[in-house]
Amino acid sequence: QKVCFADFKHPCYKMAYFQDLSSRVGFQEARQACESDGGALLSLESETEQKLIESMLQNLTKPDTGISDGDFWIGLWRNGEGQTSGACPNLYKWSDGSSSQYRNWYTDEPSCGSEACVVMYHQPTANPGLGGPYLYQWNDDRCNMKHNFICKYEPESFPTIAAGKPFDESKPEDPYHIVVTETGIIPNLIYVVIPTIPLLLLILVAFGTCCFQMLHKSKGRTKTSPNQSTLWISKNNKKESIMEI
Repeated sequence: QKVCFADFKHPCYKMAYFQDLSSRVGFQEARQACESDGGALLSLESETEQKLIESMLQNLTKPDTGISDGDFWIGLWRNGEGQTSGACPNLYKWSDGSSSQYRNWYTDEPSCGSEACVVMYHQPTANPGLGGPYLYQWNDDRCNMKHNFICKYEPESFPTIAAGKPFDESKPEDPYHIVVTETGIIPNLIYVVIPTIPLLLLILVAFGTCCFQMLHKSKGRTKTSPNQSTLWISKNNKKESIMEI
């Protein structure tokens, strides 16, 4: 689902996470997937935007979601020219044409060589390295490696379903206030109601069966009472007739 800012003036984002490792894709495949969806592979303009993406990934990878390790392609890459370590870091560019010079490399990265495409680390279960946990810093990797990816989109002109409080630029926390534009109350209710339908049907059948049995027993008692009273009367009549004789 696409996630947007509440003011609809900032970019939107989409996290493509594949729990099935075989479904993850290379850099060029990720780039094409974002572009065919109307966006571009993620470019990062500032530390503020980096922190925003980190907060999204933290929400995405909560313990109860079942989502674990898996790096994410971003749109930073370089061609095969300039392999020397001194020139290499300056050769990286954003695939969407952004001129942003913001970088968030992990310690001793980029390593360059045959590694020309960049991922954002997301390995919460890995032991920390020299640069700390392998979380959210950047690493260059071979472009044919298979990873998740993050797409970035132009701001939505209007929300599909607006959710959340209005955006207020005077409040410092509001730049991190995001809303989901492709889901809302009605879809959420559907996801809640549909799984309960079998349970509701089971309860209805049990209730109907119980009512039928109670009604059947009630009719049975009503029918036997007159027979019992008639039998009792007939026996008394026979005894009275014998005594008269």
